Amino acid sequence: MTSPAGPPPTGDGGDEPQRLKLLAVTACPTGIAHTYMAAEKLSQAAERLGIDMKVETQGSIGAENVLDDNDVRAADGIIVAADKDVDLGRFAGKRVITVGVAEGIHHPERLIEQVRSAPVHTADGPAPTSGKGGSGGGKERSLPYKALMNGVSYMIPFVVVGGLLIAISLSLGGHTDPSGGLVIPKDSFWMDVNNIGVIGFTLMVPILSGYIAYAIGDRPALVPGMIGGWIANTGALYDSKSGAGFIGAIVTGFLAGYLVLWIKKVKVPKFAQPIMPIIVIPIVATTALGLFFIYVIGKPISWVFEHLTSWLSGMTGTSAVLLGAILGLMIAFDMGGPVNKTAFLFGSGLIATGNQTVMGMCAAAIPVMPLGQGVATLIRRRLYTEQERETGLASLFMGCFGISEGAIPFAAARPAQVIPANMLGGAVAGAVAGLAGVSDAVPHGGPIVAVLGAVGGVPMFFVAVAIGTAVTALTTVTLVDVSERRRRGEVLIPSARTPEPALAAAVAVPGAGGATGPVRAALAKESAPTAAAPVSPVSAVSGESAAAGTGSTATAVADEAEVLSGYVTEETVKVRLAAEDKESAIREMAGLLAATGKVRDVEALVRTALRREEQGTTGLGEEIAIPHAKTDAVSAPVVAFARSDAGIEWGSLDGTRARLVFMIAVPEAAAGDEHLRILALLSRKLMDPAFRERLTTAADARAILAVLSEIE
Repeated sequence: MTSPAGPPPTGDGGDEPQRLKLLAVTACPTGIAHTYMAAEKLSQAAERLGIDMKVETQGSIGAENVLDDNDVRAADGIIVAADKDVDLGRFAGKRVITVGVAEGIHHPERLIEQVRSAPVHTADGPAPTSGKGGSGGGKERSLPYKALMNGVSYMIPFVVVGGLLIAISLSLGGHTDPSGGLVIPKDSFWMDVNNIGVIGFTLMVPILSGYIAYAIGDRPALVPGMIGGWIANTGALYDSKSGAGFIGAIVTGFLAGYLVLWIKKVKVPKFAQPIMPIIVIPIVATTALGLFFIYVIGKPISWVFEHLTSWLSGMTGTSAVLLGAILGLMIAFDMGGPVNKTAFLFGSGLIATGNQTVMGMCAAAIPVMPLGQGVATLIRRRLYTEQERETGLASLFMGCFGISEGAIPFAAARPAQVIPANMLGGAVAGAVAGLAGVSDAVPHGGPIVAVLGAVGGVPMFFVAVAIGTAVTALTTVTLVDVSERRRRGEVLIPSARTPEPALAAAVAVPGAGGATGPVRAALAKESAPTAAAPVSPVSAVSGESAAAGTGSTATAVADEAEVLSGYVTEETVKVRLAAEDKESAIREMAGLLAATGKVRDVEALVRTALRREEQGTTGLGEEIAIPHAKTDAVSAPVVAFARSDAGIEWGSLDGTRARLVFMIAVPEAAAGDEHLRILALLSRKLMDPAFRERLTTAADARAILAVLSEIE
């Protein structure tokens, strides 16, 4: 076939058709198992179909097998199987389809067929998608969701760095002042630290907006998104006392992204096309969005919040409990945004009149959101990614210093669950403080002002904060858990698709459902061992030859050989598991790990591994399971391997029972790159049917070690 994506596929002299050359990129949110599973499936399908394919994996340990300019130039098409943002700019002029990573695992042949007739991707065009709409009709994360998550992921470091620097400068260099709240002396070292933190917070909002826009409209949308976010956060530009905050940034991010997509569709002369993405589109989109926000959106925002302040002023004579609840709702709604600022300015303005109780209500509500979200990440860790749990710790610290913005990453990522929980907790804290007559003499909130002596009624102030925090945390985990269960139910049962993992350390898909029908049959057939299959020789680590076949294996492994960096040894390998269920298997394998002397507490290790299973099965399919645990119950990384003749029901997505079981245990301190590296290495190698066959037929522990030595 002749394609605009590459040279005509003719061979020498035109006698033999040239092999089709395809490229692929695979990526999943955690960059662990599914990234490599999709890569192996696509490569295997291409080999069966007689097609040349190179696959770039964007995994947790970085991009590997990277596609260079020569690869792209010679390619007839590109398949992007990813559940996160992948830069498509380098594929301009080529046939490209983009699908979820699960599609690459379950339907590689279909993708190869589709890419032959896929539309040609243009430099300023939208990302092309598969006409089938995901994996077998399953529900796929929408573009708005992916764009929002993209913005949040880039925003989080600015929130953490800015918030922690401000908190540190206030705690070490600040003091209370009735006229200025917590004050840091000018020209002091701590004022410089504070200013650096303020810069981080100032950049937080445009970064959120800019990278939401970038995920929708690619590079041309980055500038209008960031400038739009800055305008939204700068109320002075549209006569407002406070900017629109992170909610305004979300609005400008989506407006900028979709505005750029619309401009890209405008037909322009050929001579103007090269300057469109770098000059014309950013200038037009930035100007249009900026003026639209200032003159159309900004004025109503200013008017609304001026009248909201007047309305609050008329409530000062009403019930303190009702006023406290309303102020708490407002404080918690947008955390530093216009609603929050309206309530805060109302409370702080009354301090000068001698009414300090209104500020007391605000001060009790201010820390509830970051404290509540931080506590939520501690009490239900499985609902959060590793990055979110780390952000939760920073959020706790910021909450102690009255920095409500610490909860913004959680609210931006899950607005439907987090914002209502925040508002409920803020309302409770404000109402309790109002009922108890708590007062605050400075325009600031959080436990820090009580510690520094600015709060009247300190015991009840802390009671109000504690109750509000508990309400926020419990409501958040309940709503998030319900949302995750609903999403897993919608995805797994009807369509057997692979949703995104709930945690960054996840190796497998959350949910214990199995695939049914053709998907299960196809995958089970593909992964079933074949007794007569020829097996390649295995080179032992010692350098001696090894032959692996059905029923017999001859090998020698040097005593000093290191398998998986020395984490797997003869004492952590078991040829035949006695266990018949998942929990018993995990306990049996924990006993294997304990034989190394590196397990401090076997029961704690088992509990951690079982909690990980509650988050979602670690059954990868293809008769493989990789339970794993990050816990200080082990003193060093260890890996065990065992086989089950009958197989163990592990809730694998393809319905297969786990016959090859690896268990990984690492201490918390080593849970980063090393943990992910082990998972990535195992996931990628285990997608090779011949490798699985050799593991299945290896005669004893030493023979198994010889096979496992191939991984490195």
